[in-house]
Amino acid sequence: MRLVIAEKPSVAQSIAAVLNAKKRHDGYLEGGGYLVSWCFGHLAELADAAAYNADYAKWTMKDLPIVPTSYRFTIREDKRKQFDILRGLLRREDVSEVVNACDAGREGELIFRTVYCLAGCSKPILRLWISSMEDDAIHAGFKQLKSGRDYEGLHQSALCRAKADWLVGINATRYFSLTYGRTLNIGRVMSPTLALLVQREADISAFVPEPFYTVQLDCGFIAATDRMKDRKTADSIANACKGKTATVKSVERKEKAEKAPALYDLTALQRDANRILGYTAQQTLDYLQALYEKKLCTYPRTDSRFLTEDMEDSISGLVSSAAAVCGMASPTTIHAKQVCNNNKVTDHHAIVPTVSAGKTDLMSLPLGEREVLKLAAKGLLRAISEAHRYAETVITVECAGHSFTAKGKTVLVPGWKSYEQEQTEAASTLPEVAEHQSLSVSAATVKTGKPTPPKHFTEDTLLSAMESAGKEDMPDDAERKGIGTPATRSGIIEKLVSSDFVERKKSKKVVNLLPTSTGTALITVLPEQLQSPQLTAEWEHRLKEIERGEIVPDSFMDGITAMLGELMQTYKPIPGAEVLFPSGREVVGKCPRCKADVTETPKGFFCENRACSFALWKNSKFFTAKKRP
Repeated sequence: MRLVIAEKPSVAQSIAAVLNAKKRHDGYLEGGGYLVSWCFGHLAELADAAAYNADYAKWTMKDLPIVPTSYRFTIREDKRKQFDILRGLLRREDVSEVVNACDAGREGELIFRTVYCLAGCSKPILRLWISSMEDDAIHAGFKQLKSGRDYEGLHQSALCRAKADWLVGINATRYFSLTYGRTLNIGRVMSPTLALLVQREADISAFVPEPFYTVQLDCGFIAATDRMKDRKTADSIANACKGKTATVKSVERKEKAEKAPALYDLTALQRDANRILGYTAQQTLDYLQALYEKKLCTYPRTDSRFLTEDMEDSISGLVSSAAAVCGMASPTTIHAKQVCNNNKVTDHHAIVPTVSAGKTDLMSLPLGEREVLKLAAKGLLRAISEAHRYAETVITVECAGHSFTAKGKTVLVPGWKSYEQEQTEAASTLPEVAEHQSLSVSAATVKTGKPTPPKHFTEDTLLSAMESAGKEDMPDDAERKGIGTPATRSGIIEKLVSSDFVERKKSKKVVNLLPTSTGTALITVLPEQLQSPQLTAEWEHRLKEIERGEIVPDSFMDGITAMLGELMQTYKPIPGAEVLFPSGREVVGKCPRCKADVTETPKGFFCENRACSFALWKNSKFFTAKKRP
């Protein structure tokens, strides 16, 4: 008898249907020689600091850094019943093998292994690794089950990621909260992401636009000079050209091609869904996960933008399905080879609609799922299309001894751009002219322009920045670059918002991500180690090395521990930083000692100046004697 453990009940039910496990029990299904159960996501998580020492329940500097010699997990109370069911199934004598059918990625591996280890199980592990929940994919996956030993590195990588997040979160949060008198949530990945946002706002504030000038001639088309900084020079050129004749000095026409973009990985799809549909990264991931579980798209948490070469013969069917999703005729020509590359596929291939998607009633889907599915479908249609071809013409004219340039573009073959969802401006075209031809100048004007400051981050552009952060300092062959992973970036953004470090602010049709005053203050006082995108990118790279067995987990964890220890020994609080973190409580008066604001709490009255020790406790004998309520 094999026990199959999935990550969610819906996935378990799909697997059970394929395996003919139809008999229902409390918490699992049975049949066909299989028991099929599920985890409800993370049933267990790393225990809080107080689980190691009851004294840790109170935050004190003397206890830091808290570094467990061995880590403990706790079962969430609302999931205890399902864990008990799984433990009972894992210990059944008729169960000879256990199939890990949790999501095929780092977190799925951790979810399964944690339950497996906490249950004290030592039975052989088999790994189901699939990229689609379609029946055929599940059938094929069970015919090609891998040994659990092949994924030991993946488990160690996931465990190190969880421990590192625990170490940084517990210790840095307590240390800086105690230092600055306010709860400041610090995250190994969250803080560098916040630093990107704060730096962008600093760049915008520091931006000083310098005007520039161009002279434009109207000679049947608009030709312009290069930018210049001096207005008098521009006026002089414009006056010299008025009423004159321009001569065509050169006409250059070049045919160019833009090859089709690659298929979608999660980050690319989240970016387009934000820019085109206005969805947050988390919404897009949720919609994709629902589509995956409904067998309508492939596995969403991928960083690959290609399909494997053995899928080439199936691409025609996938394209027909994508065309049906978009309500279009299937293309007659499919360039399948340009989307297949084994060397560029990591754990999972790119996101594409399944064959089942083309047969489903789209109107039965929620709007968000339907729109994201269409976006993924157009991504496939673009990727298998021919290149976008166009002719670019550059005309150079001379007037009064000065050179002017005009550029035009003529589309020759729309190619993949015929599937673009966004409307683009029509390409400008230029009239036919010949070298040495004379042209009448009907107007010569000076146009003033100003460079624009950097733009506020949106989820689209922040995801891009997270993906590329630290790349310049990473080895060229590094597989994991940037801040976070495709699977975690949306959660990081949501946590920044929920922690009141970042706010979403709508401007016209765009929703910007802006750091709050608290978020900016936090980055102001955080040392480089905790806000460096480069350091976080290096950690992600090392986690990938652990997965491949190239470094041992202890070396990674020792580095995290050493960094925290050094930070707490060398960090010097920022003088006067109390003004950066006001309590937000109502001011009831001025401190008799330092004249700073005094605020009231349920326990007493306290000076907002952290350097001042003034306090009046409500349970003191003074207030009792005065019979103050």
